[in-house]
Amino acid sequence: MFKLKSSFKPTGDQPQAIEKLVKNLKASARHNVLLGVTGAGKTFVMSNIIERIQKPVLLISHNKTLAAQTYQEFKEFFPENGVHYFVSYYDYYQPEAYIPQTDTYIEKDAKINEEIDRLRHAATQDLLTRNDVIIVASVSCIYNIGSPEAYQQVSLEIKPGQKIKRKDLISHLTNLQYQRNDIDFKPGTFRVRGDIVEIYLVTGKEILRIEFFGDEIDKISIASASLTPNYKLLTTNYRLYPAHFWVTPQEKLNIAIENIKLELEEQLKKLKKQKRLLEAQRLEQRTNYDLEMMRETGYCHGIENYSRHLEFRKPGEAPYALIDYYLHPVKSAEGGAKQFNGARDFLIFVDESHMTIPQLHAMANQDRARKETLIEYGFRLPSAIDNRPLTFGEFEERAPQVIYVSATPAEEERKKTGKKYIVEQLIRPTGLVEPSVEIRPTKNQVKDLIEEIKKKVKKKQRILVLTLTKRLAEALSDYLAEEGISSQWLHAEVKTLERPQILKNLREGKYDVLVGINLLREGLDLPEVALVVILDADKEGFLRSETTLIQTMGRAARHLEGHVILYADKITKSMKLAINEVLRRRKIQARYNKLHKIIPKPIIKEIRDWPFALREKEITSEFWMIRDEKLLEKEMREAARNLDFERAAEIRDLIKKIKTAK
Repeated sequence: MFKLKSSFKPTGDQPQAIEKLVKNLKASARHNVLLGVTGAGKTFVMSNIIERIQKPVLLISHNKTLAAQTYQEFKEFFPENGVHYFVSYYDYYQPEAYIPQTDTYIEKDAKINEEIDRLRHAATQDLLTRNDVIIVASVSCIYNIGSPEAYQQVSLEIKPGQKIKRKDLISHLTNLQYQRNDIDFKPGTFRVRGDIVEIYLVTGKEILRIEFFGDEIDKISIASASLTPNYKLLTTNYRLYPAHFWVTPQEKLNIAIENIKLELEEQLKKLKKQKRLLEAQRLEQRTNYDLEMMRETGYCHGIENYSRHLEFRKPGEAPYALIDYYLHPVKSAEGGAKQFNGARDFLIFVDESHMTIPQLHAMANQDRARKETLIEYGFRLPSAIDNRPLTFGEFEERAPQVIYVSATPAEEERKKTGKKYIVEQLIRPTGLVEPSVEIRPTKNQVKDLIEEIKKKVKKKQRILVLTLTKRLAEALSDYLAEEGISSQWLHAEVKTLERPQILKNLREGKYDVLVGINLLREGLDLPEVALVVILDADKEGFLRSETTLIQTMGRAARHLEGHVILYADKITKSMKLAINEVLRRRKIQARYNKLHKIIPKPIIKEIRDWPFALREKEITSEFWMIRDEKLLEKEMREAARNLDFERAAEIRDLIKKIKTAK
């Protein structure tokens, strides 16, 4: 059961919003809109709906930083339930591509963030074993991650008293893509010590210990991952899931390999008939290498490109995305005690829908164009086209009920729902009104901006500044620093797990100013921000549209002295519409305050620790469990011997941190 834990009760127009949406959902309304202003407590309203509806929930956000913030809030509201974070696990991603005009092949280059990969596995495994699950995901959740049926089918179920040889268990673990490592014990590995096999689960949360007596499992115990694990004996069955999403049962893998070979033969005939011998040779060489790797290890680099064969899908058939794991029946991790027949019902929230829906529309088209070129020039088989994200139509087919959440819902959401299913939430329980807005000329805007910043800094208030480009954001941040103002820039090149930490530092006062482009918009909860400044507000376009301006101005709506400065030499249509809408909402709140004799109060929000802050750097991530200084010193000397002085210096800094903490 979902149990909401909060000291707050719904107030203002939160109760009516909750009641209307719950009523709509119970009446089987597929599409609903929650039109909620900044600071009105939309996450709290969603949490109340989840508790009332009692269904698994998927919340999709267009922005990883916003997703991280929402994930933390849900973790607090539902401490006893499975709350997960599912975003793209790449710190850096360059997709495979070919540019015919210059004969340039760009190999796929990616740096996977292991922490995020573990979080993704934790999310899917919980979905397959329990019903009280909330997953906060980015739009990457519509990408192909493999069949939930195969993921569950290859899982290994073990129990005390089970007849199995130790070497056979080790063989099973290898098939599940767990790697044996008796020295560097980390998530996704196992180690063997006599009759004891210890498995560091890929989720990174727990260590499973299996003790043998002859050819029989004597005991199974589990412990939270730490330097001194405290093992708890398990008396029921335990289901062990694979370390990768792309794992196929051996008998199916052999059939898939044969099918890939048949497709290769057909494509080679076609290319040779067209006298494209170079493309044919390239395709044959690349595909045969991948097939050999699959035969030997069950895995290859870029295995997802063969997903149609591995999952026995028909050409053009939709891939398996996270949403399919919601539709898959539950099988308990403790031996199948919680069986459900057929697909589950669940609820989707599309957060900041005016931004998220266009992204969901665009992803499949962009992916297809790139793949078609790779196929044409012999870099991939035609079946690679089916390793893709869901189309928007396929996403909608799988979505039983959706609530679009936004302060500025787009025309598409409004048309889907009609007026009957648009629920407004314009009253803030705190009585805070929308920020005041003023327009100033662009002449000497930076000098004027610095004066305004200094006034706010004296009052210990925070400032957000919006520029049009990354280069300008970085340059302005550096210039402010030269003027003695502590500032930091934030844009898409900042790593996923570092962004929430930067926002936390702003709230704590380590920075007074945050300079950004497009990340400082929807949903960011920063009560200390009293001033929002938008440079070049009259440059009509995506970054200065009516919706963008309303959302950006809303960042100052959580402060008693919230104020917005627009630097512009003319008033564009977008500016006029945005300012009018802000004034309309300001009047509604003021009227409510007067009627109920409410004196506006500042929002007091706890500054949370971002749970992955200690592991956001590569070295810290590698050694996050190790506190043995001698072991780290040995690793530091080894790095120095290999002339990797940067690594050695990073390990030295880690040793200093550990000594300081003692």
